[in-house]
Amino acid sequence: MNNGSNRTIDPSCRAKPPLAVNIILKLDVFGIILYSILTFMAVVSMLVFIEECIYIYRKVPAKKKNIIIWVNGAAPVIATMSCLGMWIPRATMFTDMTSACYFAIVVFKFLILMVEEVGGDEAFLKRAGKHKLKISTGPCCCCCLCLPHVAITRRSLFLLKLGSFQFALLKTVLTILSIVLWTNGTFDLADLKITGAAIWINPLVGILTIIALWPVAIMFMHLRTALRTLKIIPKYAMYQLVLILSQLQTAIINILALNGTIACVPPISATSRGYMMSQQLLILEMFIITLVTRLLYRRQYDPLPEEEHDDNENTKMVAILESA
Repeated sequence: MNNGSNRTIDPSCRAKPPLAVNIILKLDVFGIILYSILTFMAVVSMLVFIEECIYIYRKVPAKKKNIIIWVNGAAPVIATMSCLGMWIPRATMFTDMTSACYFAIVVFKFLILMVEEVGGDEAFLKRAGKHKLKISTGPCCCCCLCLPHVAITRRSLFLLKLGSFQFALLKTVLTILSIVLWTNGTFDLADLKITGAAIWINPLVGILTIIALWPVAIMFMHLRTALRTLKIIPKYAMYQLVLILSQLQTAIINILALNGTIACVPPISATSRGYMMSQQLLILEMFIITLVTRLLYRRQYDPLPEEEHDDNENTKMVAILESA
């Protein structure tokens, strides 16, 4: 028997992720039940999303249809991609990248959704003409309370949109670049060497993500009182939850797998097992979020009433002080 540094490592623990057929052949009774239930959840999530799309096309004004469908599709798309990654482990990198690209677009669409809920750009600028934006908010500047408030103009609104749009664009570009480098054998998520492509691309994506989330947080803090009747707070909470579960949770599990905290179970390596655990958790979590978001967005989309002018109103909007 070998132990300590001479311990024998099963060759399969260093092998590539197993093929789909090998996964199916190795399933026991518990595995069959687990995979069947999770697959059923993913299918139901997509069916609920399709039904919601039909409702939106029938009941929602034309300007909001596309935006609401994109935002509603975040959880079902991630659940579907996770289901594919669960059944076909070797496709996990592609399914994760597809989910990440879709959510990058959702970040931008959620910002546009909040603006459209008050009537669009012109209505937003008209309602907010005497207010300022508080930019000392997360995830970038939540501790920088000394930052000045910014006047709401067409330029500041454009910059907010640009801050989120860059993520949708650059994330897609970096994903395509990652796939091209992977085909050349120079991109590997497990390769943490300074010469590896992943060690440069992944931190850059993280920075772009933080920059994109900042404008959304600024807009939410400004409009959360005005849109309270439209359930914007729980909608924002669901959006944040999808972000945390699909990005942060997945990253933590993958790190635990890479450093050996998640053990290898032949014929599945530790890394592949971490990916599979992440996919299975996401299917369950996105299924629940899909049902919750359906309740939040399935409503009559009537125009938002005009803002009431009250000198004593308790809102988070900061009024511009008129010069004496």
